[in-house]
Amino acid sequence: MRSFHASGIFDKNMRHCCIIPFIVIVFLTAGCATPNVKLFTDATDPLQERVLSGEAMEKVVVVSVDGVITDDPEKDFLSRKMPSMLQEVVSCLEMAAKDPAVKALVLKINSPGGTITASDILYRELMAFKNRTGARLVVSMMDVAASGGYYIALPADHIMAHPTTVTGSVGVIFISPKAYKLMDKIGVDIRVRKSGRNKDMGSPFREPTAEEDRLMDGIIADMADRFIGLVKERRGQDRIALDEIQTARIFTASEALKAGLIDEIGYLDQAIEKAKKMAGIPENARVVAYRRTRYPNDNVYNNLAANAGGAKSLVNIDLMDAIAARKTGFYYLWWPSAQE
Repeated sequence: MRSFHASGIFDKNMRHCCIIPFIVIVFLTAGCATPNVKLFTDATDPLQERVLSGEAMEKVVVVSVDGVITDDPEKDFLSRKMPSMLQEVVSCLEMAAKDPAVKALVLKINSPGGTITASDILYRELMAFKNRTGARLVVSMMDVAASGGYYIALPADHIMAHPTTVTGSVGVIFISPKAYKLMDKIGVDIRVRKSGRNKDMGSPFREPTAEEDRLMDGIIADMADRFIGLVKERRGQDRIALDEIQTARIFTASEALKAGLIDEIGYLDQAIEKAKKMAGIPENARVVAYRRTRYPNDNVYNNLAANAGGAKSLVNIDLMDAIAARKTGFYYLWWPSAQE
């Protein structure tokens, strides 16, 4: 009898062990049967202001851009769709614009660039934020602020690079995989019917024609001219080493300063102090960030910023995923850095 009783208890405990993980999975994937009950924050939680330092009424907002610039949705560790980087940054800008106490914004950039359109939209949104609010915008460059990462720095009133920053790469790259050589090896082919001879221009399944190369070069030149034009406009044509910049090379911080791409070399805390001075607000002005999650010992180096749940950073899109989704495309991108 005693042995039977022990076995019954064991079976009962085993059932409980099986049920508990099932309940946890249900909570994670469905938010439980009650809509208001959740174990973790997610994309449905609102952004909230977190004070990182200071106590005065005036505020400086720190917004992080970390990774490849894209409008593709994020995914969390459960593969649920999350807001895209572009959506999150614009949400932060809209929150800051609605707060009259916000007098300055520090954009912390660590990005090799990204898609042309996402970079251009973010540039426009930053310019619109400045025009709506009159707030001062200071950029603080971290490891990399190249190509599209530099493009989105151009609206700034002051650009500060970390002493070890790599920036520049002012240009356009067209990325297209080549599949036709592999297809030849394995004996696979495709049939294409098209309405015009250039309809499948850029196809990865065949060699481009001379006409297509010429047309593609024209498109790249047009997009590069837009980038260079904004550099001239925002940095001042007489202040920049235009011939060197147009080679689309990368620069160290000291080289970028000589070339006129940046205004100063310094650290993030110095960029924040510069923003306070430019905005004419007290040294003890509040430094804030917008988060979905509350973090212990939070500070300005937290790149999880507006992340919905803390599983990924604000802009942490793997480029290879982005390329796989688009197949081919035009990018303001420093390609070697983005492949890491």
